[in-house]
Amino acid sequence: MAQQEWLYGLHAMQAVVENEPERLIEVWVLKGRNDERLVNIVNQARRFGVSVQFCHRKALDEKVNGEQHQGIVARAKAARTLDEKDLDKLISNTASPLLLVLDGVTDPHNIGACLRTADAAGAHALIVPKDKSGGLTATARKVACGAAEIVPFIQVTNLARTLKELQQQGVWVIGTAGEAEQLIYQTKITGPTALVMGAEGKGMRRLTRETCDELVKLPMAGSVSSLNVSVATGICLYEIVRQRSV
Repeated sequence: MAQQEWLYGLHAMQAVVENEPERLIEVWVLKGRNDERLVNIVNQARRFGVSVQFCHRKALDEKVNGEQHQGIVARAKAARTLDEKDLDKLISNTASPLLLVLDGVTDPHNIGACLRTADAAGAHALIVPKDKSGGLTATARKVACGAAEIVPFIQVTNLARTLKELQQQGVWVIGTAGEAEQLIYQTKITGPTALVMGAEGKGMRRLTRETCDELVKLPMAGSVSSLNVSVATGICLYEIVRQRSV
């Protein structure tokens, strides 16, 4: 049997019915809810021959272990996992790629938030290592608010090796680290770029850090030692966007 996964949340479901409706197998909707957005998703799913059932909230809660499903849950064929070959193809077809790399980030809420920000900032892909990193779970998809179906989520076997290959293709690899001497605002970032963000507290792994072309940091004037990784990602990505658009 082909691998399957659960999807839930209005944004995630809207993205799937618009971009990958062939993945949907079955949809469950909260009985009595008939707002326009939900009705549109249901109608689109039905047009593709997807079975739609209406049920009580308890049944929906049980399907997603109590996660916030916003009144809609679906069983779907698992999305194809993207890897190094897909990354190579993307780089060769993109004039000036902007890539987001997460090293050791495991929280699906953070991964989803980073995907959403990557989409908003125009990043061409989000790259993570296959091991010691979170995947594209249903929770990550819901938090991403549809960005998971837009931004390629690429899992690589060896992150340091992938970064070296990106460098050979002309991509500048810039990592964020608290011990860096230079602020991101003092760094010129205008060409093909891979921004590497480490996990909160631990930061990037040693090999990842050593592979980066340059290390930068954000100014921290308060008493906390670090920002949430998705917040820091947003600040850094938009500084890169600002510089690339000047």
